[in-house]
Amino acid sequence: MRVAIVGGGPGGLLLGTLLRRRQPDAEVVVLERNRATDAFGFGVVFSNATLGEIDAADPVLRNALLTHGQHWDAIEVRVHGQRRRCGGNGMAAIVRSTLLRLLQEQARDEGVELRFETEVGGPEELADFDLVVAADGANSRLREARRDVFDPHWDTASAKFIWLGTTYPYDGLTFVHQDGPHGVFAAHAYPITDGLSTFIVETDEDSWRRAGLDRFDVTQPPGPSDEVTRRYLEELFAEQLDGHRLIGNNSRWGNFRTLRTGRWSDGRLVLLGDAAHTAHFSVGSGTKMAMEDAIVLARTLGDHAGDVPAALAAYEAERRPRVEHVQGAAGPSLSWWEHFGRYHRALDATQFTFHFLSRSITRERLRRRDPEFVAEVDHWWRERHGAPPLETPLETPAGTVPRRRGRLDAAGGRICVADRVLPLVALDGDANAPPDAARHLRLPDEVADRRALEEWLRTDLRGCPLLVVDGGDPLTRTLVSEWARMEAGVPTALVTDVDDDAAETLVLSGRADLVLGAGGAA
Repeated sequence: MRVAIVGGGPGGLLLGTLLRRRQPDAEVVVLERNRATDAFGFGVVFSNATLGEIDAADPVLRNALLTHGQHWDAIEVRVHGQRRRCGGNGMAAIVRSTLLRLLQEQARDEGVELRFETEVGGPEELADFDLVVAADGANSRLREARRDVFDPHWDTASAKFIWLGTTYPYDGLTFVHQDGPHGVFAAHAYPITDGLSTFIVETDEDSWRRAGLDRFDVTQPPGPSDEVTRRYLEELFAEQLDGHRLIGNNSRWGNFRTLRTGRWSDGRLVLLGDAAHTAHFSVGSGTKMAMEDAIVLARTLGDHAGDVPAALAAYEAERRPRVEHVQGAAGPSLSWWEHFGRYHRALDATQFTFHFLSRSITRERLRRRDPEFVAEVDHWWRERHGAPPLETPLETPAGTVPRRRGRLDAAGGRICVADRVLPLVALDGDANAPPDAARHLRLPDEVADRRALEEWLRTDLRGCPLLVVDGGDPLTRTLVSEWARMEAGVPTALVTDVDDDAAETLVLSGRADLVLGAGGAA
């Protein structure tokens, strides 16, 4: 079999190595448009908990991390001049160029032919290969040449980001939130060598424009606008950088785009890694998913020797559900970064940190990772309220609600919390409703314009004693609840059928004041 792998990133190089090991008589060629020594970005980070499958297939990544990597256990959040740490989050990072060099050496040792500075415009140029693997990244030329087959769809985030480096020696994954003259900016920072850390900066578009960073020219090589951005961010984060510099490496402002594709192969051309799917970098998954794709594709090609279409179908059937799971988990994380300015304004350091860390996991899972951190959060709540979150009475303009769990009786026009019953009316319903009536907002299945919804709510929420947020998808429902209580100052009840752990997480994090089940006992 003759295999052409277009793209010399970690996924493509690992695939070449594994193919040659399983099928020593196969001819495997990796074609990469850049030079062997080119590496854009700075470091790649991996969670210890997610490396098992890669390590079982090939120890090269484990050995690279042991020999050249930086390791840590805690996540640190810096906000409002304070620092909070949560342990039990074992991770490691390595310089991208180092990882590529080691993967290149291993691929050559296995007999893979590496061709650098080689452009491939389309699959027709590789007609003499039995299989063509598009491992050429999110902007894949090969995928775009077969758009009608692969059916790519993009969801573009509203937040702006830029990938930089710094000589400041961070000792682990650190999230820095900085309020400046034009808005809130945040950085994801982590060490990749003793003298270099990755420093990814995000902000909302309005802050980005107010800071004058919209004049950044992404169509040109590095130039004056790059220096404007670097100097602005270096000054903004000066205290956090302690006199150290920011470093660019073809660093570009952009909006993260989540890619989903309708199909991954056409029987001879197959997508791998970012060419097929992307997930927000805050879940640290791009390189890992590409390498996991490579492991499964190499195996299915070996299991279906001589039947390439069957092998590609088996590869997609196994990998697609797992990729979609990661993308689903990445959704709330990406959304958090689109709205972190709101949380920065509304929450103090302890609740902000818990809100951030619980964006995709619950209080109990965090407690298992770091009991001391969660005990600190619990103590913070009890100091302010005198009771555990779900047992804390809620004071509203409609009176006191005795606890933070209840049920929605929409048919009966009421909500029930312990022995307290509140009447319920539609938010846009009777203007003469009783003053203690909760207002029921039933979201549509899809909200096309969340900002327009918020502007409509801003007017309709006047005099609302308690907003019951129902319907829609879980993420939108939670975001609307957060907006109402943090921006409009209206207490909210979130309708969702979850267990006590998830309900406590929602209340403790400030995502809702009250959690209602759709039926059954309160």
